[in-house]
Amino acid sequence: MPSKAKPPESRPVTITAVVDPVAALATGELEGNLFLYDTNKTAGSTGFGTADLRTRVSSGDTLIWNVVVLECETYAAIDGIVIDDKICTPERKVYPDTDIVYWTGTVKRHVAEPVPYRLKFRLGTVTEPFAVSSPALVGQAAAGAAGKERR
Repeated sequence: MPSKAKPPESRPVTITAVVDPVAALATGELEGNLFLYDTNKTAGSTGFGTADLRTRVSSGDTLIWNVVVLECETYAAIDGIVIDDKICTPERKVYPDTDIVYWTGTVKRHVAEPVPYRLKFRLGTVTEPFAVSSPALVGQAAAGAAGKERR
């Protein structure tokens, strides 16, 4: 009897926002002060170290967003993630017994075209969030097309 092929297992993909909050507060913007990385480079993610990260995802992948600050004495946290609800519904979470916030979401369906999303950050004591709309989720590349999107 032939064995049934197993569907691919979902995997966690961590997206880390490295923020220089002191510089962002001084300039009033995230441009040049936000560096995005993910754990999916071998699957074809691109744009590492920029705000234009393109995270390669598959349906069922668990996404985890977190923040690392360059100046540990200045507060920075993700305040919101705005993305097409049909693709992913991010949820704010807090590590137990801490005030450290992270966000999770599951990719609900295949991503055919890039899906941009907006990251909103709280920095220092400023009440208005800082935002960036340049990162995106991208689907699996067709054979031979992977090199087109690399930077």
